[in-house]
Amino acid sequence: MRGGFWRHFDFWLLGAVTILVIIGVTMIRSAVAGNIELTTTTNLVNRQMIFAAAGFVVMLLTASIDYRMWASISQTLYVGTFIVLGALNIAGQALYGSARWFDTGVILIQPSEIAKIVMILVMSNYFAVHLNQMHEPRWTFRSFFLMMGITGWVLAQPNLSTSIVLFVLWGVLLWIAGLPLKMVFGYGLAGLLAVVISFPVLVEVGVIQEYQLRRIINFIAPDPNATYGDLYNIQQALISIGSGGLFGQGYGHGTQVQLRFLKVRWSDFIFSTIAHELGFVGAVLVIGLVVFVVWRCLYAARVARDPYGALISYGVATLIAFQALVNIGVNLNVMPATGLTLPFVSYGGSSLLANMIAIGLVQSVIMRHKALEI
Repeated sequence: MRGGFWRHFDFWLLGAVTILVIIGVTMIRSAVAGNIELTTTTNLVNRQMIFAAAGFVVMLLTASIDYRMWASISQTLYVGTFIVLGALNIAGQALYGSARWFDTGVILIQPSEIAKIVMILVMSNYFAVHLNQMHEPRWTFRSFFLMMGITGWVLAQPNLSTSIVLFVLWGVLLWIAGLPLKMVFGYGLAGLLAVVISFPVLVEVGVIQEYQLRRIINFIAPDPNATYGDLYNIQQALISIGSGGLFGQGYGHGTQVQLRFLKVRWSDFIFSTIAHELGFVGAVLVIGLVVFVVWRCLYAARVARDPYGALISYGVATLIAFQALVNIGVNLNVMPATGLTLPFVSYGGSSLLANMIAIGLVQSVIMRHKALEI
């Protein structure tokens, strides 16, 4: 009887994610081929393939679990994430000055990536429970402090880009839960004003690092004569994208990539690698696939049986769309550099696993959008 749920499994969503992962592994291989800068070039590709295989298994396991089960352990997930992030910060500050990863001796695990999924589950449950009370400010403020319990530790790492993602997830889910858009913008402006006022303090305590300040300054007022430093890779990314043309310079033949002019080309700037070697057609294909994945997540939200499932699906759609928008925006120099990866495509095991778990949650919602026929 339980097998009946799998009849509603979204194979279109699975197919789009699979193609993105294959493109990602393929382009990572090209980006690091013959790279004398990396002593573990082959390992990068092999690790991504291993994480991809594990990710598909985790996605199917997550899809097989009734998504409503996560609501029952929402508090446990929150407390567990809070403790793990706190332990990482305390140990990192004591041993290294800062830390974002747990080193297991075999792989590095970045808990802040999993924190994004926990944020979606916790906030979705909170807003689903208080759906008819969101017009009361006390419930909004409680959700803010709940969000800050996790985001505060991420900020302390420091990891500003992931913190922004967590803020965005909270804000979007708050709006979808019923808070008027003008109030969402009002809270956003108040938060922005608070950041501006406290900016010197944030710099002093290390929440905003010097390199992040340089990124912002170089984005707002770049030196037209500068050909080095923080501006270098942005310039190389634009050259890579522009020289790709319609069909690209060919897989494994892009001079910007193969001659290593473009840095971090396997992770933050993999979109430039794709545009350079596969051209405008390849870049549009990737963008189209990401848009399709987001659309299927929104479809899951529309057909969900309950507000909790809908909010989970909206949260996953927001996570994927926002990270893709920012990553591509950075590559095109319409946003300051942030360090956010391109979902399913960029190198990064923790990021890939987190995104696959997110897709598994959406699949669980879709599979259970109708009562099981006996």
